[in-house]
Amino acid sequence: MKKLAYIIFACLTVIGCKQKEAKENKEAPEKTAAMNTDIQNNGWITLFDGSSFDAWRGYLKEEMPSQWSIEDKAMVFTPGKNGGNNIITKEKFKNFELSLEWKISEGGNSGIFWGVYEDPKFPEAYQTGPEIQVLDDERHPDAKNGTTHQAGSLYDMIAPSEKVVKPAGEWNTCVLKINHETNAGSITLNGTEIVTFPVHGPKWDEMVENSKFKGWEGFGKYQTGHIGLQDHGDKVWYRNIKIKPL
Repeated sequence: MKKLAYIIFACLTVIGCKQKEAKENKEAPEKTAAMNTDIQNNGWITLFDGSSFDAWRGYLKEEMPSQWSIEDKAMVFTPGKNGGNNIITKEKFKNFELSLEWKISEGGNSGIFWGVYEDPKFPEAYQTGPEIQVLDDERHPDAKNGTTHQAGSLYDMIAPSEKVVKPAGEWNTCVLKINHETNAGSITLNGTEIVTFPVHGPKWDEMVENSKFKGWEGFGKYQTGHIGLQDHGDKVWYRNIKIKPL
C-alpha cells in the first residue's frame, strides 16, 4: 500500500507541475506583449491622440467647453461669445517631459501652462501656471512688447535665445521639460533648445519678482499641477500631445 500511495503522489506531483508550466507558458505572451508596449512607448503617456478628449476637461469645469473640437486629428479652439474656456489635463504632473505640436491663426495668441493649481479663488489658469507663449509673432501686438512675450518664451520672464518659430498657419513642435529634482526646466521649439530656467528656489523667485507676476499669490507656487491650454480669444490648434513622467 505504501508503494502504491507513493506512486499516486508522484503522479499527482508531475501533473501539477505540468499544469503550472502550461499556465505560465500561456501567460508569458501577454506579459511579453505588455513589456514590449512599455518599451515601444518609452514611458510616454498619450494625452491627445486626435480622437478623444478623455484626458482633458475645462478649467474649473467637469466637462470640455464646447469651443474646443476635433478636426483632422487636432484639437481646435474656436472662440465664441463667452471667454474663460481654458482646458487642463485631468491628471496632475510634477517632473515630466511634455511634447506637442501647435499651430496659431493669423494674429493669434494662446499658451501652454504647467503647474496649474485649480481653485475657485484663481479664476484663470495663468494665475498659478507659468506659460509658454504661443503667438503669431509677425502680426500679434504682444510680440512688440518685448522678446519675453514672443513665441516660445517663458512668458514675461525669459526670451527665446533664437527665433525658430514658424509662421502662422504652420505646425510647430514644442518640448517642455520640468524637473524639480534637478531644479531644471527647458523649452525646445522645432528641435532647438531656446529657453532654460530653474523651476524653484531663489533664482526662480527672482525671475517672478522681476515679471508682471510679482506679488501674485499662487503663481509658480505649485510643483505638482495640471497641464493647461489657453483660451486667449483666438483660434489655435494642438495635436500629438504626450507626456513622460521623469
